[in-house]
Amino acid sequence: MKKLVLLSALALLGSAVISMPATAADKVGFIYVGPAADAGYNASMDNGRKYVEENMPGVTTTAFESIPETAEVERVMERLVASGHKIIFATSYGYLDYAIKVGEKHPDVTILHAGGLKTSKNVGTYWADSDAGMYLAGIAAAHVSRSGKLGFQGGFQIPQLMRSVNAFTLGAQSVNPKATTTVVWNGGWWEPQKETEAANAFADAGIDVIAEQVDSPITIAGVAEKRGIYIVGKDLDIRDRAPKSWLTGVSWNWGPMMVEEIKQIKAGTWKAAHKRGDLATGNVVLDPFGPAVPASAQADILKLKADINAGKKSIWEGPIAKQDGTVVVAAGQKMPMEQVETMDYLVKGIIGATK
Repeated sequence: MKKLVLLSALALLGSAVISMPATAADKVGFIYVGPAADAGYNASMDNGRKYVEENMPGVTTTAFESIPETAEVERVMERLVASGHKIIFATSYGYLDYAIKVGEKHPDVTILHAGGLKTSKNVGTYWADSDAGMYLAGIAAAHVSRSGKLGFQGGFQIPQLMRSVNAFTLGAQSVNPKATTTVVWNGGWWEPQKETEAANAFADAGIDVIAEQVDSPITIAGVAEKRGIYIVGKDLDIRDRAPKSWLTGVSWNWGPMMVEEIKQIKAGTWKAAHKRGDLATGNVVLDPFGPAVPASAQADILKLKADINAGKKSIWEGPIAKQDGTVVVAAGQKMPMEQVETMDYLVKGIIGATK
């Protein structure tokens, strides 16, 4: 019998973690930066947790939600360790340094962090590269946009989000070289008021397609539906929230990757590394198209997706230039993955500031 304990930051203050008796390797902890029911990023991670329970008999899981990217997450990790959890999935970008610190104190615990380029003996990273999916979504956006003006809302200026807005823009420009993307950084993973204000400002400025990478896409989708503009989803398929505005989306499928990591740990074959999935592995999913995307464009996008999955097409092949025109990838060259994962600039055609 399996049992999940899902605890919020408030519950953490006065409640003990309770889980069903299990061997150490069978107790797996999950930590989320937002609510598990956000219909976005954290929900996608929680779907991965559910997949683990469904596909690994005997494994029990404990999850904490709404844990900030501060020393608070270190305390939560310590609480999981103290209650016998030997595997912890730390699922938010800002958890990595704390994971390394906790890992050093507890060498018998394995911590798996969502993204990043730092590891230690018992801390590894896992991620699913959604860049290609965002590139394909950018193509769909360019086929539908009448103004050539696109918008993008992001939480923070971190490499994972820089990659998303850049890939989205490059995809759009492959159809319409004059396409622009205006980017707004909200300074938080879930900021409904800021998201509403920015989405309305986009619509007022003639932007007719919005992409995003915030924890929950539902606020932006609701504004797009109300204002009669289009939305590209992220993290989960939310087309039911914006049936008229939906173009496509890029969703996560974390479960199989999580199961594989746990199996390796239990078998004693796991080694700290940067584990990566993508469209080809099925850890990233290009969501179904909405009715506004022309059938011919859908066919072209799916053909290009097949070429990407087969290694015939790289979205990070030059020429690629920064906003100021500085070439970062020359024609005919491909950007090394290390450079992709440390991306700290926006490409030409994006309107908006970086740090």
